[in-house]
Amino acid sequence: MKTRITCCIFVLVLWACDETINPKPVDLLVDDLALNEPGDVANVEIGLYSAFRGMVYNTIIAGDLTADMMLHNGTFSQYREIGIKQITSANASAAELWAGIYYTAYIANFILERLPDLPGVPTAQRQRVLGTAHFLRGYAYFIGTYTFGGIPRVTSTDFETNRNIARSDRQEILNLIVEDYGAAINTLPAQAANAGFATTLAVRAALAKLYLYTGNWAQAETFASEVINSNEFTLEPDFSDVVLTDFTSEAIFEVGYTIADDPGTLNTLFEGRREIIPSNETIIALASTESGDRFSSIAFNVLNLKGNDNGWTIRKYGTAVDDNNNIVIFRLPEMYLIRAEARAQQGRATGANSARDDVNVLRSRANAPLVGVVSQAQMLTVIENERRMELAFEGHRWYDLVRTNRATAVMTAFSPNWKDTYLLWPVPQRELQNNPALANDQNPGY
Repeated sequence: MKTRITCCIFVLVLWACDETINPKPVDLLVDDLALNEPGDVANVEIGLYSAFRGMVYNTIIAGDLTADMMLHNGTFSQYREIGIKQITSANASAAELWAGIYYTAYIANFILERLPDLPGVPTAQRQRVLGTAHFLRGYAYFIGTYTFGGIPRVTSTDFETNRNIARSDRQEILNLIVEDYGAAINTLPAQAANAGFATTLAVRAALAKLYLYTGNWAQAETFASEVINSNEFTLEPDFSDVVLTDFTSEAIFEVGYTIADDPGTLNTLFEGRREIIPSNETIIALASTESGDRFSSIAFNVLNLKGNDNGWTIRKYGTAVDDNNNIVIFRLPEMYLIRAEARAQQGRATGANSARDDVNVLRSRANAPLVGVVSQAQMLTVIENERRMELAFEGHRWYDLVRTNRATAVMTAFSPNWKDTYLLWPVPQRELQNNPALANDQNPGY
C-alpha cells in the first residue's frame, strides 16, 4: 500500500468564495501525494507544476492592480480593496497568493525529501525533478518575500514544525532562494520541449531578476547577458504576437494552460466580467509615441464606455478558446531591460555596451523612436517607462516601483488612498489565527 501524505499543513490553499472568478485547476484537487516507486515521479512532478500554476495568476493582480496599471471596474471586494488602495488582512487575493506559495513549497519539499533515496529512478529524471523542485520553491519564495516581506522559511513537510513557525527576515529568505537556484542550475536540462518546463536558462533569468532586485548590478548584467547571448530566444517581429500567442520565440519560462484546465481567472476578470480594466495612465503610456506597437496590449470598444468604465480592455489574456491563456514568468525582453538597468546603474547609460543599446533593441522591434544621448538619471526613467510598456499586464509594475523607491511618489499622485502601508501586502488574517508564531507579527499599518 502506498503511503498517503496529506497536504494540509498550516498553509491550506485558500481560494476565493466565488468559483466562477477563482475556480481551482482540476489537477490541483489532490489531497495526497505518493512517492514510493519510480512510476510515482511523473505524477508528483505534474503536481508541483500544478501548484505553481495555481499561484502565479495572483502575482499579476499583486504586481499591476496594487500599482497604477489597472482599475477595479466590478463588484468583487477582493479586487475593489486592491484597486482603491484599501487592502485588508482579510483580502482573498492575498490569502490565495500566500497559500499558493506554500502549497508549491510543500510539494517541492516533499520531492526534495523523498526523491533522492527512491531507488530505480533514471538519473536524468531524478536530476530534472529535483532541479525543478529547487527552482519553483525558490521562485515562490522570491514572490513571497517581495510581496509580504519576511515570511516563514518552510523547508520540510513536518506538520508539527510547520504549524508554528515564525517569519524569517528577508535576507534569510534571499539566501534560501540563492541556494535553491544554485542547486537548480546544476541539475536542470539546458533545453525543454517548450517554455512550460524549467531549464537552466530559466534559472539564469531568475538569477538576473533576483540580482536586479537586490542591487547587485554586475551579477544582474552577467546573468541577463548569459540568457541573451545563448541565442535560444529571439524577439517576435510583431509585438502583437507577444500579446495574442502562447509559447512565442521569446518565451523563456511561462505557465501553460489549456481550454480544459484554464483557471478562468484572468480572462474572466479582464474580458468576460470586465472586473479589471487598464488605468487611464496606462492607456496614455501605451498610446504614446515611445510605446509604438505595444499599444496592441489594449483595445477599445465604445459599447463598454459607460459609468466609470473607460471602454478599454486588457488583451493580454484572452478567452478560454484563444491562444493567449498562458502567464509569462520570463521572456527575452525582460532580460534586455534588466541588463539595461544594470548597465545604467554602473554608469553606462550610453556608449558601447550600454543601457541605450538594450532599450533600442526593444524600441526598434516596437517601431518606436530610438533613445539618443541621455544622462544616467534620464536613462533610469526611460527604463522605468519601458518596463511599463513592454511588460504591461505581466505583473511587474508594483514590484518595480517598490524596489526602486518610486512607489510613494507615483502612487500618491495616482490614488488619494495610497499610504506606505501598501509597500507590502498584509499577512493573511487566517495565517495569523492558525499559526501561533505569526499571531502578533502583522506588517505595519494593517
